[in-house]
Amino acid sequence: MHAADSDDRLAFAPPPPPGLLRAFVLAVIAHLLLLLALTYGLRWQRETPLVAIEAELWSKLPVEAAPKVEPTPPPPPPAPPVVRAPPLPDPQVQRDAEIALEREREKREAAQRRQAELEKERDRKRKLEAQRKRDEELARQKQEKLDQQEQARLQAEAKRRDDDRKKRQQEQQDRKLAQLREENMKRMQGMAGTGAPGATGTAARSSGPSGSWAGKVQARVRPNIVFAEDIQGNPEAVVTVRLAPDGTIVSKRIKKSSGNKGWDDAVLRALDKTEVLPRDVDGRVPPDGDLVFKPKG
Repeated sequence: MHAADSDDRLAFAPPPPPGLLRAFVLAVIAHLLLLLALTYGLRWQRETPLVAIEAELWSKLPVEAAPKVEPTPPPPPPAPPVVRAPPLPDPQVQRDAEIALEREREKREAAQRRQAELEKERDRKRKLEAQRKRDEELARQKQEKLDQQEQARLQAEAKRRDDDRKKRQQEQQDRKLAQLREENMKRMQGMAGTGAPGATGTAARSSGPSGSWAGKVQARVRPNIVFAEDIQGNPEAVVTVRLAPDGTIVSKRIKKSSGNKGWDDAVLRALDKTEVLPRDVDGRVPPDGDLVFKPKG
């Protein structure tokens, strides 16, 4: 049973690294060459050269020669180290090391996969955050656009109401002016002697001025009016004047104020500057009358 397990493990074990036998052979050859070199070196040291030396010594007294000094032999060279072949690795230990390396590799790969998944998750979150910010910006811009449209609508509605109000005021003023114009026409027709519509007089003509006399008065007095204020609408100032037979203004007073004291004063100053009013078509000047002046004619 143990042998079968070993065979199975060898079958699934990774193959041995290539070049193991070649490395072993090269190591043996290198050790043999080292042994040869050491042997040759020892043999060269043992061959001592023989040198013959002769010497003659002379002295006054005979001296006994000293004994011959024998050369000290050199110490023997150290024994060469015994080169032993490296032990073959234990298959079980090698398999355990390979298994450990494989597990370490699997751990590194698993850690790399987890790191890649974390990077992928962070990138996904960054994309979602960027998309959320884009959506919020689009929603904000859309809301701003709606607010601008609503503000523009409210402004247009306010402008329309203001225009309607001004239009109604203008219509009211136009009606008042038409009514006043009609009353003036009736009054001027009565002054001209033709009689107003529905008049019951029996005289051939009225004793008042003609219809064109009012225009002559306006043409004479209006150039002398000095008024630079910006006035709302077109109010009228009615001035009652008394005239001499030659048209000289004897007296004047405001019969109906325009509501603007500046305009009333400007009309009175203009009458003072004019002094004399023109004659009527018949050459006469009415003794008195009411003159109407408006800022805008």
